[in-house]
Amino acid sequence: MKTREKILYASLALFNEEGEPNVTTVDIAAEIDISPGNLYYHFKGKGVIIIALYEQFEAELVDILNAPLVQLSVEDRWIYLYVVFERIYAFRFFYRNQTDILHRVPELLPRFKRLLNRKFRNVVALLTQLREAGVLQIGDDELGIVSENMVLLLTQWLTHVQCRADDLSESIILHRGVFQLFSLIVPYLASEHLGLYDDVKRIYHDNVS
Repeated sequence: MKTREKILYASLALFNEEGEPNVTTVDIAAEIDISPGNLYYHFKGKGVIIIALYEQFEAELVDILNAPLVQLSVEDRWIYLYVVFERIYAFRFFYRNQTDILHRVPELLPRFKRLLNRKFRNVVALLTQLREAGVLQIGDDELGIVSENMVLLLTQWLTHVQCRADDLSESIILHRGVFQLFSLIVPYLASEHLGLYDDVKRIYHDNVS
């Protein structure tokens, strides 16, 4: 692994575990046993490291969001949303401190807005497919509201869990998040598809028990 990659790997681990504001470039350099000057050669400050990590996160998440969603089973849709949460969790330092980071590294704000919009479009597409398949009975206005709430949940779930519960495993945190997402559409399930919620509960309990 090249020095640049080592710096990014160590930075991500430290930011996630210690909290990004609590980690300095000196800490990162010490973690991989290089001098602060050597780190500065590759990254001219912590802000540049944050940008590089965000670019990595964005590329990975966009690949997932670009995956086709046609004719997925309930289990497939669960896995899809789990993988989205998984990537968010892998770069959780950003979501847990996003307001402060976006203030200190303002060049990330337009990129983060574009990513949120992409999430919104994907959720709208997913719900639209369920409506067209007769699974959901939902109007356009309600579909937009539920989509917005799902994106909000995707964005703020880790912060919410961090404040409410301690010592939860990564798997439980992510599966709970997916279950909450599915719960948002329950009021709009067509009567002949109410069993979908039972399927969702089964998948959830199978993964957290």
